[in-house]
Amino acid sequence: MLKKYILTGLLLLVFYAGRSQPEQKRIIPGADQTQSYIPILKGKRVAMVANPTSTIAGTPTVDSLLHSGIKIVKVFGPEHGFRGLASNGAIVSDDRDPATGIPIISLYGRKSKPSREDLQDVDILVFDIQDVGARFYTYILTLQRVMESCAENHKPLLILDRPNPNGFYVDGPVLEDSLHSGIGGQPIPIVHGMTIGELARMINGEGWLTGHLSCSLTIIKVANYTHDSDYILPVSPSPNLNTPQSILLYPSLCLFEGTVISQGRGTYYPFTILGAPALEGKYTFSFKPVSLRGMSETPLHQDSLCYGLDLRNYDTKIFHKTRQLNLRWLMELYQAYPQKEKFFDKSQSRQIGNFDKLAGTVNLRKQIIAGVSEQQIRNSWEPALSQFRKKRKKYLLYRDFTN
Repeated sequence: MLKKYILTGLLLLVFYAGRSQPEQKRIIPGADQTQSYIPILKGKRVAMVANPTSTIAGTPTVDSLLHSGIKIVKVFGPEHGFRGLASNGAIVSDDRDPATGIPIISLYGRKSKPSREDLQDVDILVFDIQDVGARFYTYILTLQRVMESCAENHKPLLILDRPNPNGFYVDGPVLEDSLHSGIGGQPIPIVHGMTIGELARMINGEGWLTGHLSCSLTIIKVANYTHDSDYILPVSPSPNLNTPQSILLYPSLCLFEGTVISQGRGTYYPFTILGAPALEGKYTFSFKPVSLRGMSETPLHQDSLCYGLDLRNYDTKIFHKTRQLNLRWLMELYQAYPQKEKFFDKSQSRQIGNFDKLAGTVNLRKQIIAGVSEQQIRNSWEPALSQFRKKRKKYLLYRDFTN
């Protein structure tokens, strides 16, 4: 009898070993689920908020929907423009799309949200833009301003949700009220761990629209996505986030935009390398920023050799393990920099906003200068960070494993 059980067990092992393991279900962004929302758009005058990340099975969403018979009357473009040809921070003008003839209205130029006149011939707006999960990435402020315009003008907003590549953690100081800016519009931490759809629900639910208005929202959820899903973006979200490595490093490295340290703008490896000319002799790795059209026309330290850190092969799985921003690079390069009084000098760094606006707090800069320990810095983010995590749970649409 024992031999029979052993033989049966061996046969079962051979049987199951020979079977292929079930594959993880493919993540399907909201835009690709056309059967869920084309009926909503049929017969309506549609305005799109879109950029190069707006695609349906690899085809630009605008082009695909036009082909499906949807009447798109105009497109609103965020930073970098509808076709993504403008550099970071560059003013984008209104235009007409040469491929479709559709008017393009810039929300990163003379206006930051659609006007009443813009929406007179619009029945519904569609927001389809890939975010990267960091507070200072400007697309989420565009989202809030579009929601505000929709609420003011009684227009519904359809959001085609997309995964957040940094959606597996929540970390950083929560934005202080006095530091609201174009790179920080909501009282959220640097890494918020939410998709565009979830954040829109929070904006509504927390009354963050002017006058505590509420936007009429319909969200087409991402299929087969959780907050712990690995997701490689099929299209670069902006010109200087051109690799999966840069997207995962971005929340930690963008703080250097408020310093004299180059983050690699003006190279083909932005947000994966760090350095400055004054660090010669401190580091052996070097690079030279140059003018690159469509990426960085006038990068920091242009045509000068910069010395510093090469993070192109840094193991980004560490972020999944720690679920924390990396502060050590900031602390290390400050200590290594010979002219510390210039490290946070806005006139030297030539960035969009100063360090405090990027950090969302006046304390981090002071703590770095004072040599405060990493743990003490993290402790200072409380209780606001824990309060945000608790608040965030009310608005989630997907299974959550974050801290």
